Amino acid sequence: MGRALETDYLVIGAGAAGMAFTDAVLDHSDFRVTLVDRRDAVGGHWRDAYPFVRLHQASPFYGVASMPFGGAVQTSGPEAGLHERATGAEVCAYYERVLRERFEPSGRFTFLGGHEVFDGGTVAALGSGVEREVSVQRRVVDARYLSPRIPALEPPPFEVSDGVTCVPVGELPSVADSAGSFVVVGSGKTATDAIVWLLGRGVSPEAVCWVRPRDPWMLDRAMVQPDPAVFLTMAASLMIAGAEATSVDEFFLRLEDVGVLLRLDQGVVPTMARVPTLARWELELLRTVENVVRLGHVRQVSPGLVSLERGDVRVGAGAVVVHCAAPGLRRRSTLPIWSPGRMVLQPVRAGFPCFAAALVGYVEATRPSWNDAALNALCPATPYFSTPAEWVASQAAGAVATASYMAAPDVAEWSHSTPLNPTRLTAADRERDEVREAVGRLKAVSEAGVRGMARLGRMEEHGDRTGGKRR
Repeated sequence: MGRALETDYLVIGAGAAGMAFTDAVLDHSDFRVTLVDRRDAVGGHWRDAYPFVRLHQASPFYGVASMPFGGAVQTSGPEAGLHERATGAEVCAYYERVLRERFEPSGRFTFLGGHEVFDGGTVAALGSGVEREVSVQRRVVDARYLSPRIPALEPPPFEVSDGVTCVPVGELPSVADSAGSFVVVGSGKTATDAIVWLLGRGVSPEAVCWVRPRDPWMLDRAMVQPDPAVFLTMAASLMIAGAEATSVDEFFLRLEDVGVLLRLDQGVVPTMARVPTLARWELELLRTVENVVRLGHVRQVSPGLVSLERGDVRVGAGAVVVHCAAPGLRRRSTLPIWSPGRMVLQPVRAGFPCFAAALVGYVEATRPSWNDAALNALCPATPYFSTPAEWVASQAAGAVATASYMAAPDVAEWSHSTPLNPTRLTAADRERDEVREAVGRLKAVSEAGVRGMARLGRMEEHGDRTGGKRR
């Protein structure tokens, strides 16, 4: 047994949530934090991400509150005028800088990489097996509860017969040059990234078969930018749709009409709503792939054949199958964030996990005497989502949560100080006519919008997804 360690917080998981929480606690209190991760370095799943991955959101929305990440506006390329999006390597390097320049100089921080936490307050080094007792004075913080399941760490959810080359998306670059055709399995952002990467390298759209069990809704990236005039205009559009739509599908189609949401196929109403951002140039490129298979989930891949829930599809005998079908963000029961001696990090507002974790860290650091009920009332957890109705309900819950924590003056002041907050307003922003107009429009419709979105989100619970109206 190694030397015992005493700490105020034991944070389990050094990914985006764990890093943002740790940063806020160190920055706004004198508490000690011990951060533990099975990986040897900070960064969470970014350490296992595919080599061509980028943030799907603008870089300033990511990272920790005390060290802004990126911020430059692109001046060339297909996304000129939009804020930069960091590569996976840049994300990992950023987190290393946070560790070196922010956490370690505090003198109140310990990182135990390559360790596992066991019940009873014991941590063990995965390499040597040496165990240490950890005495936690305040809370154990679970930052892995919703950690994503990714292709690099999850086997394909289907049988792969002998003679088939099936690779997780991260290994695609190692086989791309020698392959004649590709079968990309997955409906989400990972699959779109893989196809955009292939087509960008000159692979013909005819050489790609896209197995897409569900069609997804996505946000136009141009509408989710670190400019309050842009973001609040988008938020107002969302509230107007919530106030006026009579069905879940109508809600999404209204947002498509005003340029907020995108779908791949105009003839298919999507049933999936993880809702990452997508640029218009990516959308047009993805639409060039016409061999789209919608026969449910894959059961088995054999040489020249893909067997699915609702039928079989012939493909090239030597086609490379690209596994993009891991579940991604975990969909688990929503728990209270605070409980006796423990915290479980979860979203507070939908779509911005770094801001939520930093917010919760700030609240925890500045309210050490509050009871758990009061803390949970100030920052209630909101669920992740997969279906359109779940996304609508989550937007409503997030709006209610935002009203709660922004009612606390110090929390509101802190929120407007960090670029992680998509609704941040600086003093200069408040003087801009277009920002004032967007704020006014949002305030005028927010109450009706939240009420309408909550109603639409409940429709799925009663088996009425469309509310009798569908375009």
